[in-house]
Amino acid sequence: MPPAYIPLLLFSLLVLSFPIITLIVFNYIRPGSRGGPAKFQPYECGILPESSARGRYSARFYIIAMLFVVFDVETIFLFPWAVLFRTWLAAHLAAFALLSMFVFLGILLVGYIWLYKKGALDLA
Repeated sequence: MPPAYIPLLLFSLLVLSFPIITLIVFNYIRPGSRGGPAKFQPYECGILPESSARGRYSARFYIIAMLFVVFDVETIFLFPWAVLFRTWLAAHLAAFALLSMFVFLGILLVGYIWLYKKGALDLA
């Protein structure tokens, strides 16, 4: 291993060991739990809970959550493209860059239209 990687290795070990050591130390110094089973009951403004706190979610919730993740990933791909567009403009590659981004956005748009037509985005 080249000597230039030794500081990186030491830093990696420090980064990986810090949370583990912290959790172990605080597990020993924290005060014990002083509550019975009532402490672990959900609190609803002093009223006894009507049902279990572990309710089921609709599958549509997970579909909307996945679409949110897809929008985030789409944004992650758009930012570097927007930053590099000025250099592509100077290198006379702007038409290719625009075309590639429009193809990317077009594929996403077709997917969202397909989901809309299938009714996956309806909340009811």
